[in-house]
Amino acid sequence: MTVGVICNPNVATIGTHAEIIEAATLMREDHVGDLVVVEHRGGRTVPVGILTDRDIVVGVLAKRAVLDAVTVGDVMSRSLLTVRRDHSVEFALREMRRIGVRRAPVVDADGGLIGILSIDDIIQNLAQQLGRLADLIRLEQTAEQTARP
Repeated sequence: MTVGVICNPNVATIGTHAEIIEAATLMREDHVGDLVVVEHRGGRTVPVGILTDRDIVVGVLAKRAVLDAVTVGDVMSRSLLTVRRDHSVEFALREMRRIGVRRAPVVDADGGLIGILSIDDIIQNLAQQLGRLADLIRLEQTAEQTARP
């Protein structure tokens, strides 16, 4: 299965020059714990970083920074793992584990943002597959009981 099949196409994004308060407000309004930081290049929206609620707490609040003086670009993680929509979920999971991240922006072949893949998405997909397997086992047992009473 490919990343493009299970990624979430609804990505909360923000620019590097936005104030950190704007980012926190957007996270609250969208009920998300991260924002993909983007730039617009050649008609595409390209991910350049990621900002998490943890980045805000540890990188801004814990340092008692002046909130109005801090931008997203000052705090965001720049070492960004992206995965292509045609990568396998197994590949994405290996890379996420290797780097130690819980989410990765999903891009097309040209690097344009098309979604985000999180550990939650992978677990939800796995749970659906396991549910289908359980259904198959139940149907098989029912068929066996009907065929051989």
